Amino acid sequence: MREGAPADRYRARADLYRRIRTVFEARGFIEVETPLLVPAPGMEPHLEVFETRLTTENGRSRRAFLTTSPEYQMKKLLAAGLPRIFQIGKAFRNREEASRLHNQEFTILEWYRTTVDYHDLIRDCEDLLLALAGGKHLTYGGQTIDLSPPWPRLTVAEAFHRHAGVDLDGDLLAQARSRGYTVDEGTTWEQAFTQILLTEVEPRFPRDRPLVLDEYPASQAALARLKADNPRRAERFEVYVAGIEIANAFGELLDATEQARRLEQEREERQRSGRVPYDIDRDFIRALAAGIPPSAGIALGVDRLLMILTDAPSIRDVLWFPAAELFDLEEF
Repeated sequence: MREGAPADRYRARADLYRRIRTVFEARGFIEVETPLLVPAPGMEPHLEVFETRLTTENGRSRRAFLTTSPEYQMKKLLAAGLPRIFQIGKAFRNREEASRLHNQEFTILEWYRTTVDYHDLIRDCEDLLLALAGGKHLTYGGQTIDLSPPWPRLTVAEAFHRHAGVDLDGDLLAQARSRGYTVDEGTTWEQAFTQILLTEVEPRFPRDRPLVLDEYPASQAALARLKADNPRRAERFEVYVAGIEIANAFGELLDATEQARRLEQEREERQRSGRVPYDIDRDFIRALAAGIPPSAGIALGVDRLLMILTDAPSIRDVLWFPAAELFDLEEF
């Protein structure tokens, strides 16, 4: 257990869970619980999972994984007919650098609603933060943050143009090279995008207001639908508070054929980049094929949220057992 952290921050975690449940239950959501150990994890090309073996008493064995997100399993519950669901649970990501914003094991709040537009989730976030903060203002790192809705919104293209002078629809690799980034034959569009986002765009986000970063490029859609009026963009937004990304939302892709194609593509990308390839979750594809109403879902990092609400400089200050200390990662 972390030494020296104020005990009230630990009590704040239990209180935060209670208040989150109160908000969602008052809105008619059902709290669900999905497995942490699964036969097929997510396929995101940039993530690594914790892999183990599930072995029966008679010695039969197969690969098993700790989930990076409960998303696949929760969508299966949408297919089963649950229209409003939420979950507070654990997620795991291997090869994740321990930092003030990252821990290899973390707590995630994820919720889904059917028959809504994905922008409805922005209002969910606004209402949730107001309820958890107990008012329209909170202070983090000496900066007062005005939570009053509606929160400012920027498209990703607008953010790149405003904060980095980059045309997202132009030759991004050439623009990255001209700005001094290392660009060679192996550099991908996604790598250039991420470098510019992290180095020039995110650091210029406001600290006194939350920000909704909307309409990610289609290549960054992950499990989101593409926008009907602009297929170069995805129905995806992220929420930043105090300049820290705390939530990632999708208008959910429900086309089983397209989802299977994307997963196959990501599997091939993992192989090309030397990462471990995983099996596709065929139950997830079958759930999509069985039919899910138009839906939107969002994942919110509870540890980061608690860090902000308690004015803690690092998520280590709000974790009972930070991985960096539990495993002595600094000396590993």
